[in-house]
Formats: sequence, C-alpha cells, structure tokens
Amino acid sequence: LPERPDTPLVLVACSGGADSMALASALAFEARKLGVRAGGITVDHNLQPGSGLRAAEVVTRLAAMDLDPVEAVAVHVGREGGPEAAARDARYAALDAAAERHGAAAVLLGHTRDDQAETVLLGLARGSGIRSLSGMAAASGPAGRYRRPFLQLDRQTARKACLVQSIPVWDDPHNIDPAYTRSRLRHEGLPALEKALGKGVVEALARTAQLSRDDADALDSWAAEAELSVRDETGRLECAKLYALPPAVRRRVLRRALIEAGSPPGSLFARHLEEVDRLITGWRGQRAINLPGRVEALRQGGRLVIRQS
Repeated sequence: LPERPDTPLVLVACSGGADSMALASALAFEARKLGVRAGGITVDHNLQPGSGLRAAEVVTRLAAMDLDPVEAVAVHVGREGGPEAAARDARYAALDAAAERHGAAAVLLGHTRDDQAETVLLGLARGSGIRSLSGMAAASGPAGRYRRPFLQLDRQTARKACLVQSIPVWDDPHNIDPAYTRSRLRHEGLPALEKALGKGVVEALARTAQLSRDDADALDSWAAEAELSVRDETGRLECAKLYALPPAVRRRVLRRALIEAGSPPGSLFARHLEEVDRLITGWRGQRAINLPGRVEALRQGGRLVIRQS
C-alpha cells in the first residue's frame, strides 16, 4: 500500500550486533502490518579503529531490509561518569537528535532479558534502592519515545534469529573486554551465579525488575502527592512534615527536590540522599551538604533549603 504523509515513523537503533539486527529485521517485517514507516540509525562512537566503516556497513544492511530513512551518526564520547556512562550519554543524545530531525514517533532498542538481568545486578551492587532494581522500562524517555520490545526475549534467541535469516552481525570487542564492568558481569558474574544457584537466574532477575518497577512507580506517585503537603506557603520544605513521612516516601521527595535544583539524576546516589535525609532525621547542627550539580542542601529555621551553591 502507498505510504501516507502522516504515517508514523519508527526508527530502530542498530549497532550491528545480533540483538539490534534481529530487531531491525523484525521491524522491517512487521512495519506494514503495524501501519508504520520503518527506519534505522546507527551511532558511531569513534572508540575503535574502523568504526566509521562498520557504521557504513550497518547502514547498507538496514537499507537492504528496505528501511528508510537510514543513517549513521558519529558522536564524541567524553569522560564524565566513566567510559560506559559517557558512551551511553553520547548515544542517547544522538538518538534524541535523530528522532527530532526525522519526526520519529518511537525509537526501538534491542535490549534483551539478559541485559535486564545485568542491569538489575548492577543496581543491586550500587545499593541505590528499589528504583535501580527495576531495571529498564519497556517504554522510557520523552513521551515514551524509547521502546524495548525484546525485554522478554533472551539474547540467544535473537542471535538464532539472525543465524536462520543469514543476517551478518558484528560482535563488539568491548562486550568481552574485562575493563568494562558490564562485560565482567556478563562473562564472569552471571555464569558464577548460575553455577551456584542453577539455571533460571536471568529469568528471576527479570521478574524482580518488573516487581520492583511496580513498587517504585507506586511510591513515586505517593511522593509526588506528599510533596505538595510538606511545603510552606513560600514553597520551602518543612522539616517537621518531612520527618512524619515514611522514609521511602521522604527520600523520594528529597530526590525530586534535588533534581529540580539541578542535580543530575544519574549522579545522585543513595549516600547523597542519606546525608540529606540526616538533616531531617538526625539533626545535629550539620553544615551544608555539597551535592552533584553544584547543589547544596542545608537546614535553616526548620526548613530544608536546597539551592545552587
């Protein structure tokens, strides 16, 4: 059928690996039945020799699947937050820009159930609370832009899909480099857990993610409502009213306030919230607490003041 001008565009983010190539193939197959246009984008992180050539090869393969538009976008990866976080930030910035440029309704990501299990374990190791245990959402980003349709699919199934369709895939050497935390977890940590606990660890961790997400969503809603009741007429947070909240709700109110003041969400850890929380629950005349994003929190006259330092 001829495409109409208002037919929504869905882009698939494709690295050339098995997961994203299988997703690209699935999108190409389903697009007509779903009534969408299918396109693709690959991000060249410029972190390895020949990365530009590989990005061009991915574009060629996506175009052979009749995806349109397809493009490769080169990015500069900084150092803030470590190599993995910096690469992720650069990648999502490029995907956001591509979605805006093409007017895409959604961007599909090839994260699998195995990726979800790894994310849950990384969150557990950081000790960042139930939200970090909830892993990746099926839909996230501005207006649910990012969609992860493979979260219930294991990595091996995606690889088999490419094999039976004779789709060439590229295995990123970073995925087996022990210098990267996720790589060590994938090739050492998870296999050790399965050896100790038996098969089914990945599935159990994925279930944990969903249960944790449901709980975290409920607590976030509670915190959003509670925040309105703990501010005075000038909008400042009242310590006595904060103290009366359950700890899980209070810390969410504090986190929302810190982010609103300019703290980057990805840099706010449990230890930061614990320090701010002690201004409420363990007041001993502490000095102002310095937080990521040049934000400071201090207690003045029974109020919690959160501001740029």
